[in-house]
Amino acid sequence: MAIYQVTDKKTIAPLYAGWEETMIWSCLDDCMGVAYADDLEKPASAQIIIGPYSFLAGEVNYDLIKNNFDYSFDMIPQNPQWEKAIVETYGEKVEKRMRYATKKEKEAFDTAKLQEIVSSLAEPYTLKAIDQSLFSEIMTIDWARDLCANYGDSERFLKDGLGFVALKEGEIVAGASSFTYYSEGIEIEIDTRVDERRRGLALACGAKLILECLSRGLYPSWDAYNKESLALSAKLGYRFDKEYPTYEFQ
Repeated sequence: MAIYQVTDKKTIAPLYAGWEETMIWSCLDDCMGVAYADDLEKPASAQIIIGPYSFLAGEVNYDLIKNNFDYSFDMIPQNPQWEKAIVETYGEKVEKRMRYATKKEKEAFDTAKLQEIVSSLAEPYTLKAIDQSLFSEIMTIDWARDLCANYGDSERFLKDGLGFVALKEGEIVAGASSFTYYSEGIEIEIDTRVDERRRGLALACGAKLILECLSRGLYPSWDAYNKESLALSAKLGYRFDKEYPTYEFQ
């Protein structure tokens, strides 16, 4: 069965209706990512690939499940039928794990509390917006690279992205940024250097990024990779919505 790269995202939008995932919206808005389907005019199955994530929707299609181009994706199924097909296809090559979605509540944030978090960051740490120089530095640091990697170059990040880093004596030790963006907001990425964790750096960077998003009329979406990330999000004003499965390649 043939699969096709989709240019007119309106054709696959109905297959993703009700799926509140900003990375899907990034692709449907033609901001980031690439889409595939079993038919260009009346698709029954579709796949959206953005960063390392593959979102599978509609009727189960094994060709789309195999459409990974030798890249290690997190495969995110729309329903149990897709889950079963993923396991049938890859077996022990994939591992099921849960992620944690938060409610998308535009009026949920306490800006005074967020500003207090930002202001509480003390020396020797400072916060700075990601500029061209910091972008270039981030792209050379393994633990921080995801803060900017989806944009390819600094010009595009400065145009469409947004982020802040915590500096200690001039070194990047933590950061929060737009992992992806869509027409109405961003998906947040937060990273901290291992030896600087549990010092409130991720919290301060996250608070600063959320405040900046709100000032620009953007929604700062938070989808938690694990329960630690979910707990951090709660300190910033997010509320848990639901858990959902992903399948990671081993």
